[in-house]
Amino acid sequence: MIRPIRDLLQASAASGRPTFSIEFFPPKTDEGEARLFAETLPALRRLPVDYCSVTYGAGGSTREKTLGMVERIQRDFDLTTMMHLTCVNATRDELAAVIAEAKARGVKNILALRGDPPGGTGEFQKTAGGFEFSRELVAHLHADGGFSVGTAGFPEGHIAQQAGRQVDWDFLAEKVQAGADFIVTQLFFNNDDYFRMRDHLHRKLGRPVPIIAGLLPVVSRNQTKRFTALCGAALPAPFVARLDALGDDDAAVTAFGIEYCAEQIRGLIAQGAPGVHFYTLNKAHSTTEVMRQLGYL
Repeated sequence: MIRPIRDLLQASAASGRPTFSIEFFPPKTDEGEARLFAETLPALRRLPVDYCSVTYGAGGSTREKTLGMVERIQRDFDLTTMMHLTCVNATRDELAAVIAEAKARGVKNILALRGDPPGGTGEFQKTAGGFEFSRELVAHLHADGGFSVGTAGFPEGHIAQQAGRQVDWDFLAEKVQAGADFIVTQLFFNNDDYFRMRDHLHRKLGRPVPIIAGLLPVVSRNQTKRFTALCGAALPAPFVARLDALGDDDAAVTAFGIEYCAEQIRGLIAQGAPGVHFYTLNKAHSTTEVMRQLGYL
């Protein structure tokens, strides 16, 4: 049954079990899309996952694909799916049209984001007649009342926030106050960063809010360093040393990534993290093996 994620999180908290979720991006080719639906999704659907999410390309470039994928996953796999939605390249009226279409297609969950500029680089530019900040989109969706609304959090602070991460976390608190039901974090490799953000946010709000830990099991040394440079995530020195020792042996790096991610999750759950969100990169292997190491298979 397709459910609001806030309800899934409440039920999970009541049972004492963390949620597990998975993220996909719309493939660029027909072959990639066919492989996702014929191989990756069936494999991951065998895991005890509670929901998944589908990204919305830079500048809103995958709008139709995102909507279609969310609808298809919910219909064909009976898996609650969250649609990402960004403020980029859209007026309020255009966003209202997307939101109305999402509702018509059975979407119950939206991750409200400011979004990356077209092409994924450069500074964000507000669209005339659009929203400048993701909290405005959160508030708009909350006022609509038809969705469970999530938002993004950055344990190390957003890469563009020059005033420091505590200022960034204060803006995150504003998004929660505007109506966000839960937070999904950017990837991180040091659990202390997650807990510092959580504790700051709960003090600021005066109440807890579900903060889902977004994790990426690494598969390649160069890819990992490229991703973390783009999003501003720091790599712990022992982690970097291990990656460098493994070099270009991607099989060994993948095995290390699985082991490291599983250990991260053990530590997060032991200290109260309500859920884990896997950045799967449209692959099934690493997420499956992490869940196996955790004893869920």
